[in-house]
Amino acid sequence: MIQGHAHKGTKYRPDIDGLRAVAVMAVAACHVEMPFCHGGFIGVDVFFIISGYLISRIIATEIEAGNFSIVNFYERRIRRIIPALVVTMLGATAIGYAYLMPTEMKDFSKSIPAALFSASNFLFWSQAGYFEGASMSKPLLHTWSLAVEEQFYIFFPLLLMLAYRRFRRHLKLTVLGLAVFSLGLSAYGVAQHSSASYYLLHSRAWELLIGCVLGMRLVPEIRGALWRNLASLAGLAMILVCVPLYSSDTPFPGFAALLPCLGAALFIAAGETGESWGGKLLSLPPVVFIGLISYSLYLWHWPVIVFHGMGFMSAGLPPRVEKFYVIGLSIVLAAASWKFVETPFRDRKSFTRPVLFRWAGAAAAFCTLLAIGIVVADGLAFRYSPQVIKIASYMNYDGEKTSKAASCFIESGDMVYDPSFCLQRSEGKNNDYLLLGDSHAAHLWHGLSAVFPDLNIMQAAASGCKPTLNHSMSSYERCTKLMDYVFREYLPAHRVNVLLIAGRWNSQDVARLPETLAYAKKYADAVVLFGPMVQYDAALPRLLALSAQKNDAAYSFRHRVETFAQLDGEMAKLAAENGVRYISFFDVMCPGGQACETMAGEDVPIQFDYGHLTAEGSAHVFEKIRKAGMLPVLKIAENATGG
Repeated sequence: MIQGHAHKGTKYRPDIDGLRAVAVMAVAACHVEMPFCHGGFIGVDVFFIISGYLISRIIATEIEAGNFSIVNFYERRIRRIIPALVVTMLGATAIGYAYLMPTEMKDFSKSIPAALFSASNFLFWSQAGYFEGASMSKPLLHTWSLAVEEQFYIFFPLLLMLAYRRFRRHLKLTVLGLAVFSLGLSAYGVAQHSSASYYLLHSRAWELLIGCVLGMRLVPEIRGALWRNLASLAGLAMILVCVPLYSSDTPFPGFAALLPCLGAALFIAAGETGESWGGKLLSLPPVVFIGLISYSLYLWHWPVIVFHGMGFMSAGLPPRVEKFYVIGLSIVLAAASWKFVETPFRDRKSFTRPVLFRWAGAAAAFCTLLAIGIVVADGLAFRYSPQVIKIASYMNYDGEKTSKAASCFIESGDMVYDPSFCLQRSEGKNNDYLLLGDSHAAHLWHGLSAVFPDLNIMQAAASGCKPTLNHSMSSYERCTKLMDYVFREYLPAHRVNVLLIAGRWNSQDVARLPETLAYAKKYADAVVLFGPMVQYDAALPRLLALSAQKNDAAYSFRHRVETFAQLDGEMAKLAAENGVRYISFFDVMCPGGQACETMAGEDVPIQFDYGHLTAEGSAHVFEKIRKAGMLPVLKIAENATGG
């Protein structure tokens, strides 16, 4: 994310600032959920290419001139990275005092030193379990990319110095070899270790190294105006096409990251030998300005989005207009940060090296002590009543409590599914129920088992995996493997009494359900389709805690996501047309279409995040299902056992 690439021995290129503008606006548009911008997260990868290009060029130029200094290098890094980061963290802390719950405040405080000392990617990777806290309560989540970049620059300058001294003839092969090796790790990790592949350096280094290949002139230059023009436009198109094409379901980074990264590299390469059409387009003054403030804009946009979702400076505009307002607010804060924080600290006369290092040390000490103080004060719990604190504590709920076992709910590609345990049949009884789906199936297991103890509830579930016969092109390997095993191998060989199908459904899933249901009916005495779960735009415990604090009983209902109620009606009709039993959670939890049940007991939320049931909530829901006779297929088991 480095800014200000003018440097002695290098030529300022406004088109690169323009490319930064494209990258940061893509990220911001993605994060505010602008239409057709689901893949805007690729802006981070474009930043990595730019950074690798600019930094490697500076280092290589200085090494060749014989005046490269590690101290000078890190002085520049501190000037460009730390001041704006510290101001953003302190600003987020002040806003967080007003909006974050104690559990959120404690988690936030842990991310302060992690971000400051370039370790936040490890922190957020360690928190990346499927049921960990929602990203919308982590104001510094986006600093993972800064950590990746800084970790790269711990090793790369040393490697380059060694290469120039010992094996300069093999420099090109070394850098390209490392890039290919890292890309291979990334492609493998996406399928097998998705969280680690996303957050950690080993699977992102190749992106920075592609930029280094350009910066060190290890590839041929693009000559001729025609080729420059075509290359610049093609590169820009390769980046922009990913914004609407990719989504959170796209396995990433891996090979999917090649398209935007090579696009950025092509665009940069096109401007190496002269002007181009694409370069002129991105050199327009308004675009360049956004590029100049892009580092501060990247820093500020995510905390603004997080806190805006909690009520910070909401303008009360229509939702789509409000998105532009959030981006506009972020730009205003970024411009102020660039003008009054970034620019002064780059002035070596005002902030000499000794002054800079003393300031950085003092800032690091203060921020670390502040973080420790927040943890010791239990997330500044004195701000809230005991009831609010108890309800909000469910935001740190362990979601695996609701599933059969860790081995029966696959969170990532490196977990092994154990059919002998998860699909263990009952002996001599006619009560084998198979619960199939994603996490929205897994959280039903506890309630089924608690309310219907005589049933043998088997489970096959994996995070983000829709229980359909055929899969979307973006399905993870763990999904296709598990669902293909159940549908193609297990069910044909092991007929079940009742197949329970549940998932976090969306409108795109509906088209694949008729074929799935028709197939399932061949291998089950009865098929039950569960509709979409009641869901909210924030964690339900947070909404309930605020409801208690504000004494506003309808607060959580106003934050219910209404699109799922409409989808529930569509799926009920589809189930009837295909002759399978349908269970509507909206009928169970929101009788008469009115306010939904939100508590499963005294100060015990029925759900622990946007939609997953707590163990108590799962049991509460299935007790209502039992009393209403909404699962009549239980008669199969009752008849078999004399019930």
